[in-house]
Amino acid sequence: MIHLNEYAAQAKRFKAFCDEGRLRIIELLQSGELCACGLIDRLAMGQSTLSYHMKILCESGVVVNRQDGKWAYYSISAEGSRAAIAYLQALTTLREGAFESAGCACGDSCDA
Repeated sequence: MIHLNEYAAQAKRFKAFCDEGRLRIIELLQSGELCACGLIDRLAMGQSTLSYHMKILCESGVVVNRQDGKWAYYSISAEGSRAAIAYLQALTTLREGAFESAGCACGDSCDA
């Protein structure tokens, strides 16, 4: 069983994937590191909107940033990506014997 803090951390990680704009950003970053101005140009997105999305992406751990003077550069985090993949795999893998041991809350009225 996962601790409540772990649920919160994973929900924060997966929030990165819950918006089409953030998915577009991640897709662009698959080609490698990009500066904020490059993302703004490619996405036809305002600076404040990009900043909002990048904050969520970076807080999720899926994207990392680095500063070079006044410029911000973003890239996909290999570690954050691996953690998201591992958690999703674990979460969606049926445990052997799960139905037999858990039983059904409705009693005998179903075939579960």
